[in-house]
Amino acid sequence: MKELRFAVLGCGFWSRFQIAAWEEINGVKLVALYNRTPSKAEVLAHDFQVPRVYGSAEKLLRNETLDFVDIITSVQTHERFVLLAAQSRLPVICQKPMAPDYETARRMVKRCKEAGIPFMIHENWRWQAPIRALKTKLDSGVIGRPFRAGISYCNSFPVVENQPFLAEAEQFILLDMGSHILDVARFLFGEAKSIYCQTNTVKKDIKGEDVASVALKMKTGLHCNVELSYASRLENERFPETYFLIEGEEGSIELAPDFWLRTTTRDQTVSERILFSYYKWVDLPYAVVHSSIVEANRDFYKAILKQKEAETTAEDNLKTVQLVFSAYQSAKTNSVITIQS
Repeated sequence: MKELRFAVLGCGFWSRFQIAAWEEINGVKLVALYNRTPSKAEVLAHDFQVPRVYGSAEKLLRNETLDFVDIITSVQTHERFVLLAAQSRLPVICQKPMAPDYETARRMVKRCKEAGIPFMIHENWRWQAPIRALKTKLDSGVIGRPFRAGISYCNSFPVVENQPFLAEAEQFILLDMGSHILDVARFLFGEAKSIYCQTNTVKKDIKGEDVASVALKMKTGLHCNVELSYASRLENERFPETYFLIEGEEGSIELAPDFWLRTTTRDQTVSERILFSYYKWVDLPYAVVHSSIVEANRDFYKAILKQKEAETTAEDNLKTVQLVFSAYQSAKTNSVITIQS
Protein backbone atom coordinates (compact mmCIF):
# COMPACT_ATOMS: atom_id res chain seq x y z
CA MET A 1 0.00 0.00 0.00
CA LYS A 2 1.27 3.49 -0.86
CA GLU A 3 2.89 5.44 1.96
CA LEU A 4 1.21 8.82 2.30
CA ARG A 5 3.57 11.78 2.67
CA PHE A 6 2.29 14.77 4.63
CA ALA A 7 3.31 18.07 6.18
CA VAL A 8 2.17 19.75 9.37
CA LEU A 9 1.55 23.50 9.40
CA GLY A 10 1.80 24.87 12.94
CA CYS A 11 3.93 23.67 15.85
CA GLY A 12 2.01 24.86 18.92
CA PHE A 13 0.73 22.99 21.98
CA TRP A 14 -1.47 20.42 20.20
CA SER A 15 0.93 19.63 17.36
CA ARG A 16 3.11 17.34 19.52
CA PHE A 17 0.13 15.10 20.30
CA GLN A 18 -1.21 15.26 16.77
CA ILE A 19 2.12 14.16 15.33
CA ALA A 20 2.53 11.40 17.93
CA ALA A 21 -0.95 10.15 17.03
CA TRP A 22 0.00 10.02 13.34
CA GLU A 23 2.97 7.84 14.28
CA GLU A 24 0.48 5.21 15.48
CA ILE A 25 -0.88 4.92 11.93
CA ASN A 26 1.00 2.63 9.55
CA GLY A 27 1.39 3.99 6.05
CA VAL A 28 1.99 7.71 6.68
CA LYS A 29 5.24 9.71 6.80
CA LEU A 30 5.70 13.24 8.10
CA VAL A 31 8.24 14.88 5.79
CA ALA A 32 8.09 18.59 6.66
CA LEU A 33 7.04 21.10 9.31
CA TYR A 34 6.10 24.76 9.00
CA ASN A 35 5.98 27.31 11.78
CA ARG A 36 6.18 31.09 11.63
CA THR A 37 8.85 30.77 14.36
CA PRO A 38 11.13 28.12 12.80
CA SER A 39 12.94 27.43 16.08
CA LYS A 40 9.75 25.88 17.49
CA ALA A 41 9.51 23.65 14.44
CA GLU A 42 13.17 22.66 14.85
CA VAL A 43 12.43 21.27 18.31
CA LEU A 44 9.60 19.09 16.98
CA ALA A 45 11.68 18.07 13.97
CA HIS A 46 14.41 16.86 16.29
CA ASP A 47 11.99 14.99 18.57
CA PHE A 48 10.11 13.28 15.72
CA GLN A 49 12.97 12.99 13.21
CA VAL A 50 11.27 15.15 10.59
CA PRO A 51 13.75 15.89 7.79
CA ARG A 52 12.81 19.47 6.82
CA VAL A 53 11.59 22.64 8.50
CA TYR A 54 10.22 25.79 6.84
CA GLY A 55 9.43 29.32 7.96
CA SER A 56 7.25 29.77 4.87
CA ALA A 57 4.19 27.63 4.17
CA GLU A 58 4.25 28.67 0.52
CA LYS A 59 7.84 27.48 0.12
CA LEU A 60 7.04 24.18 1.82
CA LEU A 61 4.15 23.51 -0.55
CA ARG A 62 6.29 24.40 -3.58
CA ASN A 63 9.22 22.20 -2.57
CA GLU A 64 7.59 19.10 -1.10
CA THR A 65 5.80 16.20 -2.78
CA LEU A 66 2.80 15.61 -0.52
CA ASP A 67 -0.38 13.56 -0.31
CA PHE A 68 -2.06 15.75 2.32
CA VAL A 69 -1.55 18.62 4.76
CA ASP A 70 -2.49 18.78 8.46
CA ILE A 71 -3.14 22.32 9.72
CA ILE A 72 -2.64 22.86 13.47
CA THR A 73 -2.44 26.67 13.64
CA SER A 74 -4.62 29.27 15.39
CA VAL A 75 -8.19 29.64 14.15
CA GLN A 76 -7.54 33.10 12.66
CA THR A 77 -5.04 31.57 10.20
CA HIS A 78 -7.06 28.53 9.14
CA GLU A 79 -8.58 30.09 6.04
CA ARG A 80 -5.21 31.22 4.70
CA PHE A 81 -3.60 27.79 5.04
CA VAL A 82 -6.63 25.81 3.86
CA LEU A 83 -6.79 27.91 0.71
CA LEU A 84 -3.06 27.41 0.13
CA ALA A 85 -3.62 23.66 0.27
CA ALA A 86 -6.58 24.01 -2.10
CA GLN A 87 -4.42 25.91 -4.58
CA SER A 88 -1.97 22.99 -4.49
CA ARG A 89 -4.86 20.50 -4.94
CA LEU A 90 -3.92 18.75 -1.69
CA PRO A 91 -6.36 17.02 0.67
CA VAL A 92 -6.39 19.08 3.85
CA ILE A 93 -7.14 18.38 7.51
CA CYS A 94 -7.76 21.43 9.68
CA GLN A 95 -8.00 21.73 13.45
CA LYS A 96 -11.27 22.72 15.01
CA PRO A 97 -12.76 25.30 15.29
CA MET A 98 -12.82 25.55 11.53
CA ALA A 99 -13.06 29.35 11.38
CA PRO A 100 -13.56 32.47 13.53
CA ASP A 101 -17.02 33.02 12.04
CA TYR A 102 -19.65 31.14 10.06
CA GLU A 103 -19.24 33.02 6.78
CA THR A 104 -15.50 32.31 6.68
CA ALA A 105 -16.20 28.62 7.28
CA ARG A 106 -18.72 28.57 4.42
CA ARG A 107 -16.19 30.25 2.12
CA MET A 108 -13.50 27.69 3.02
CA VAL A 109 -15.84 24.78 2.29
CA LYS A 110 -16.89 26.33 -1.02
CA ARG A 111 -13.32 26.94 -2.20
CA CYS A 112 -12.20 23.39 -1.39
CA LYS A 113 -15.24 21.96 -3.12
CA GLU A 114 -14.44 24.03 -6.22
CA ALA A 115 -10.85 22.75 -6.07
CA GLY A 116 -12.12 19.17 -5.87
CA ILE A 117 -10.09 18.29 -2.77
CA PRO A 118 -11.14 16.48 0.43
CA PHE A 119 -11.46 18.99 3.28
CA MET A 120 -11.70 17.46 6.75
CA ILE A 121 -11.92 18.92 10.26
CA HIS A 122 -9.96 17.41 13.11
CA GLU A 123 -12.95 16.90 15.39
CA ASN A 124 -11.65 14.14 17.66
CA TRP A 125 -13.96 14.45 20.69
CA ARG A 126 -16.61 12.15 19.19
CA TRP A 127 -13.88 9.53 18.71
CA GLN A 128 -13.37 9.00 22.45
CA ALA A 129 -13.96 5.33 23.26
CA PRO A 130 -16.55 6.06 26.02
CA ILE A 131 -18.56 8.30 23.69
CA ARG A 132 -18.45 5.72 20.87
CA ALA A 133 -19.70 3.10 23.36
CA LEU A 134 -22.49 5.47 24.42
CA LYS A 135 -23.51 5.93 20.78
CA THR A 136 -23.57 2.16 20.20
CA LYS A 137 -25.74 1.64 23.26
CA LEU A 138 -28.12 4.44 22.25
CA ASP A 139 -28.44 3.10 18.70
CA SER A 140 -29.27 -0.37 20.03
CA GLY A 141 -32.70 0.92 21.00
CA VAL A 142 -32.47 -0.47 24.54
CA ILE A 143 -34.04 2.68 26.05
CA GLY A 144 -36.58 3.20 23.28
CA ARG A 145 -37.14 6.64 21.81
CA PRO A 146 -34.90 9.19 23.57
CA PHE A 147 -36.73 12.37 24.55
CA ARG A 148 -34.32 14.29 26.79
CA ALA A 149 -30.56 14.51 27.29
CA GLY A 150 -28.08 16.38 29.40
CA ILE A 151 -24.41 16.85 28.46
CA SER A 152 -22.02 18.30 31.02
CA TYR A 153 -18.44 19.43 30.49
CA CYS A 154 -17.54 21.33 33.65
CA ASN A 155 -14.10 21.55 35.26
CA SER A 156 -11.24 23.94 35.99
CA PHE A 157 -8.57 22.43 33.76
CA PRO A 158 -5.78 24.96 33.02
CA VAL A 159 -6.47 25.36 29.31
CA VAL A 160 -5.21 28.96 29.35
CA GLU A 161 -1.88 27.83 30.82
CA ASN A 162 -1.42 25.42 27.93
CA GLN A 163 -2.69 27.88 25.33
CA PRO A 164 -2.15 31.45 26.67
CA PHE A 165 -3.70 33.11 23.62
CA LEU A 166 -7.12 31.89 24.81
CA ALA A 167 -7.02 34.40 27.68
CA GLU A 168 -7.25 37.22 25.13
CA ALA A 169 -9.98 35.62 23.02
CA GLU A 170 -13.27 37.52 22.92
CA GLN A 171 -15.01 34.19 22.24
CA PHE A 172 -13.80 31.46 24.55
CA ILE A 173 -15.55 28.33 25.80
CA LEU A 174 -18.28 28.12 23.16
CA LEU A 175 -15.73 28.34 20.34
CA ASP A 176 -13.05 26.25 22.04
CA MET A 177 -14.99 23.50 23.83
CA GLY A 178 -18.48 24.15 22.48
CA SER A 179 -17.21 23.15 19.04
CA HIS A 180 -16.46 19.71 20.49
CA ILE A 181 -19.55 19.23 22.62
CA LEU A 182 -22.10 20.58 20.15
CA ASP A 183 -20.57 18.29 17.52
CA VAL A 184 -21.04 15.36 19.91
CA ALA A 185 -24.69 16.38 20.40
CA ARG A 186 -25.14 16.19 16.62
CA PHE A 187 -23.28 12.85 16.50
CA LEU A 188 -25.63 11.36 19.08
CA PHE A 189 -28.97 13.00 18.31
CA GLY A 190 -28.92 14.40 14.78
CA GLU A 191 -29.51 17.98 13.74
CA ALA A 192 -30.88 20.81 15.87
CA LYS A 193 -34.03 22.76 15.13
CA SER A 194 -33.37 25.65 17.53
CA ILE A 195 -30.87 26.87 20.11
CA TYR A 196 -30.96 29.11 23.18
CA CYS A 197 -27.82 30.11 25.08
CA GLN A 198 -26.71 32.09 28.13
CA THR A 199 -23.05 32.84 28.95
CA ASN A 200 -20.99 34.18 31.84
CA THR A 201 -17.39 35.17 32.56
CA VAL A 202 -16.33 33.98 36.01
CA LYS A 203 -12.53 34.07 36.05
CA LYS A 204 -11.04 37.56 36.20
CA ASP A 205 -7.98 37.06 34.00
CA ILE A 206 -9.77 36.29 30.72
CA LYS A 207 -11.77 38.31 28.18
CA GLY A 208 -14.23 35.75 26.83
CA GLU A 209 -16.94 33.61 28.38
CA ASP A 210 -15.84 30.62 30.47
CA VAL A 211 -19.37 29.39 31.31
CA ALA A 212 -22.25 28.65 28.92
CA SER A 213 -25.62 26.94 29.16
CA VAL A 214 -27.12 25.82 25.86
CA ALA A 215 -30.61 24.43 25.22
CA LEU A 216 -31.08 22.56 21.95
CA LYS A 217 -34.29 21.30 20.44
CA MET A 218 -33.42 18.57 17.97
CA LYS A 219 -35.38 17.82 14.81
CA THR A 220 -36.37 14.48 16.35
CA GLY A 221 -38.14 16.36 19.16
CA LEU A 222 -35.48 15.51 21.75
CA HIS A 223 -34.50 18.30 24.16
CA CYS A 224 -30.77 18.49 24.90
CA ASN A 225 -29.24 20.70 27.60
CA VAL A 226 -25.50 21.36 27.35
CA GLU A 227 -23.51 22.75 30.28
CA LEU A 228 -20.01 24.11 29.66
CA SER A 229 -17.65 25.53 32.28
CA TYR A 230 -13.95 26.16 32.77
CA ALA A 231 -14.68 27.68 36.20
CA SER A 232 -16.06 24.68 38.12
CA ARG A 233 -14.26 23.01 41.02
CA LEU A 234 -15.47 19.43 41.08
CA GLU A 235 -14.48 16.37 43.07
CA ASN A 236 -13.52 14.20 40.11
CA GLU A 237 -11.10 16.05 37.85
CA ARG A 238 -8.59 13.35 36.94
CA PHE A 239 -9.62 13.60 33.31
CA PRO A 240 -11.47 16.27 31.30
CA GLU A 241 -14.51 14.01 30.96
CA THR A 242 -17.89 14.64 29.37
CA TYR A 243 -20.88 13.32 31.31
CA PHE A 244 -24.18 12.32 29.73
CA LEU A 245 -27.65 11.40 30.89
CA ILE A 246 -30.02 10.31 28.13
CA GLU A 247 -33.63 9.54 28.95
CA GLY A 248 -35.80 7.36 26.73
CA GLU A 249 -39.32 6.00 26.83
CA GLU A 250 -38.01 2.61 27.99
CA GLY A 251 -35.07 3.61 30.20
CA SER A 252 -31.96 5.76 30.50
CA ILE A 253 -28.24 5.71 29.68
CA GLU A 254 -25.63 7.48 31.77
CA LEU A 255 -21.96 8.06 31.00
CA ALA A 256 -20.72 8.78 34.51
CA PRO A 257 -17.35 9.71 36.09
CA ASP A 258 -14.41 7.37 35.46
CA PHE A 259 -16.05 6.25 32.20
CA TRP A 260 -18.83 4.15 33.73
CA LEU A 261 -21.62 3.44 31.25
CA ARG A 262 -24.87 2.61 33.02
CA THR A 263 -28.02 1.46 31.25
CA THR A 264 -31.25 1.37 33.24
CA THR A 265 -34.46 -0.28 32.06
CA ARG A 266 -37.59 -1.38 33.88
CA ASP A 267 -35.88 -4.68 34.77
CA GLN A 268 -32.33 -3.74 35.76
CA THR A 269 -29.31 -1.44 35.70
CA VAL A 270 -26.26 -2.74 33.87
CA SER A 271 -22.90 -1.02 34.48
CA GLU A 272 -19.68 -1.37 32.49
CA ARG A 273 -16.45 0.60 32.63
CA ILE A 274 -15.30 1.67 29.19
CA LEU A 275 -11.58 1.25 28.62
CA PHE A 276 -9.47 3.12 26.10
CA SER A 277 -5.92 2.89 24.78
CA TYR A 278 -3.17 4.56 26.80
CA TYR A 279 -0.30 5.57 24.55
CA LYS A 280 3.12 6.32 26.00
CA TRP A 281 3.09 9.88 24.65
CA VAL A 282 -0.23 11.06 26.15
CA ASP A 283 -0.46 13.70 28.84
CA LEU A 284 -2.18 11.67 31.57
CA PRO A 285 -4.93 14.17 32.47
CA TYR A 286 -5.82 14.30 28.76
CA ALA A 287 -5.36 10.58 28.11
CA VAL A 288 -8.88 9.87 26.83
CA VAL A 289 -8.74 12.97 24.62
CA HIS A 290 -5.28 12.28 23.22
CA SER A 291 -6.12 8.64 22.53
CA SER A 292 -9.09 9.74 20.46
CA ILE A 293 -6.76 11.63 18.11
CA VAL A 294 -5.43 8.30 16.84
CA GLU A 295 -8.90 7.13 15.84
CA ALA A 296 -9.71 10.43 14.17
CA ASN A 297 -6.46 10.24 12.20
CA ARG A 298 -7.18 6.64 11.23
CA ASP A 299 -10.50 7.81 9.75
CA PHE A 300 -8.76 10.58 7.78
CA TYR A 301 -6.17 8.12 6.49
CA LYS A 302 -8.89 5.84 5.09
CA ALA A 303 -10.64 8.82 3.53
CA ILE A 304 -7.48 10.07 1.80
CA LEU A 305 -6.99 6.55 0.41
CA LYS A 306 -10.62 6.80 -0.82
CA GLN A 307 -11.65 3.75 1.18
CA LYS A 308 -14.50 5.77 2.74
CA GLU A 309 -15.70 9.31 3.32
CA ALA A 310 -14.32 10.94 6.45
CA GLU A 311 -16.80 11.16 9.30
CA THR A 312 -15.93 14.77 10.06
CA THR A 313 -15.81 16.40 6.66
CA ALA A 314 -15.73 20.19 6.63
CA GLU A 315 -19.13 20.21 4.96
CA ASP A 316 -20.57 18.22 7.87
CA ASN A 317 -18.68 20.28 10.46
CA LEU A 318 -20.17 23.44 8.97
CA LYS A 319 -23.37 22.46 10.82
CA THR A 320 -21.46 22.44 14.11
CA VAL A 321 -19.94 25.83 13.28
CA GLN A 322 -23.46 27.12 12.64
CA LEU A 323 -24.55 25.94 16.10
CA VAL A 324 -21.59 27.61 17.80
CA PHE A 325 -22.20 31.02 16.26
CA SER A 326 -25.97 30.71 16.65
CA ALA A 327 -25.28 30.16 20.36
CA TYR A 328 -23.31 33.40 20.47
CA GLN A 329 -26.15 35.19 18.66
CA SER A 330 -28.67 33.76 21.11
CA ALA A 331 -26.63 34.88 24.14
CA LYS A 332 -26.20 38.37 22.69
CA THR A 333 -29.89 38.84 21.87
CA ASN A 334 -31.32 36.68 24.69
CA SER A 335 -33.50 34.90 22.16
CA VAL A 336 -34.17 31.47 20.68
CA ILE A 337 -32.42 31.10 17.30
CA THR A 338 -33.95 28.89 14.63
CA ILE A 339 -31.32 26.83 12.83
CA GLN A 340 -31.65 27.24 9.10
CA SER A 341 -31.13 24.00 7.15
